[in-house]
Parts: sequence; structure tokens; C-alpha cells
Amino acid sequence: MQVTKEKNDKTLVVTVTGQLDTNTAPTLEADIMSDISSVSELRLEIKGLDYISSAGLRVLLITHKTMAAKGGKFIVLHPCDEVMEILDMTGFSSFLEIEE
Repeated sequence: MQVTKEKNDKTLVVTVTGQLDTNTAPTLEADIMSDISSVSELRLEIKGLDYISSAGLRVLLITHKTMAAKGGKFIVLHPCDEVMEILDMTGFSSFLEIEE
């Protein structure tokens, strides 16, 4: 998994490529949490993410809850068909803001 971050004023764009699984989820969570307090919008670009496990879904849930608690916005961008299917099957697509 590769993670890049770009911060512009109060918006943080985190781009993730590869696989988000048990081994890589803690790294992504740490990367997000290190900047989350200083932003009002977090955009997670996952078009290059080809797999997400339950550990990855946990990171999405924690990020969603953290942003919601502070009145911020969390948007998941461009999931591939396989990842979108997982988001649909797990019910995550019902509460996450997703831009395809």
C-alpha cells in the first residue's frame, strides 16, 4: 500500500493505492489521525485501491466517526468495482459519502 497526503487549508486529500488489509491498515490510520484534528474535510481517494479487508473498513469507520464528531466532512472518492461491492455488502455505502 502507498499513501500520499496533500493538505490545502482545511481540506486533506489522502490517496491510497494497493491493498488495505490487516498489515497496512494501522499505517493508514496513523497517517490520517496525525492530520485529522486540523481539517474540516477529509477526502480519501481510493481509485488505486484494489482490495479492502475488515481492518481497512475499520479505518474508514473510525475516520467517519471522528470527522462526524467534529462536524467535519469525510468523502470516499472513486472506489473500484470490487471495493464498491464490499462497501455495499457491508452496509458502509449507506452511511459513507461516496463519489464514484
